[in-house]
Amino acid sequence: NSLSLLEEQQRQQQQQQQQQQQQAASQQQIGMVAGSGQTPQLYHSQVSTTTPLPGNTPLYTTPLIPMTPITPATPASESSGIVPQLQNIVSTVNLGCKLDLKTIALRARNAEYNPKRFAAVIMRIREPRTTALIFSSMKIMCTEAKSESQSRLAARKYARLMQKLPFPAKFLDFKIQNMICSCNVKIPIQLEVLTLTHHKFSSYEPELFPVLIYIMIRLR
Repeated sequence: NSLSLLEEQQRQQQQQQQQQQQQAASQQQIGMVAGSGQTPQLYHSQVSTTTPLPGNTPLYTTPLIPMTPITPATPASESSGIVPQLQNIVSTVNLGCKLDLKTIALRARNAEYNPKRFAAVIMRIREPRTTALIFSSMKIMCTEAKSESQSRLAARKYARLMQKLPFPAKFLDFKIQNMICSCNVKIPIQLEVLTLTHHKFSSYEPELFPVLIYIMIRLR
């Protein structure tokens, strides 16, 4: 009887030692992963297979499913409520006649012309508050309008001013060339992380320009 009791005690001690060794090995492995800053990579077809040790809480109670990063091809499931505001609309119009920039600079108000710096007359009007670049090649570029209707109205006013100088100006081929909008997303944006996860669609060179350029493939 005494021999059987000793054998049973030795067997229990061996089992406890094996359990302690297994716990120490698992803790060491977790520490190595945490120290390296890496996490085990699981694919969509894989789930966690961690088996809890006796007397311990399992590390993962539910299957791990990796999150798919949002890309321009990923549709949004909910409306964000963020409404962009128009800041600048750039439009062009063809006057259908050659323009003498020196005459415009001398006879028109609120006009600037320095051919050594820029090969166009810079003209401004107050209503709607816009700036026009008048080129000798029959074209006017209208900027700083806040809406499409304002941009069209301003372009017509610049064309009428050219008619009063006088030039046989017409109003041809009006076209919106560019729209600039801004919005507040109400969260901080980590540009470095964004350019890493969306490197196919973004360009970020902070040494040259502290802005990330994101190119949308399909507008929604």
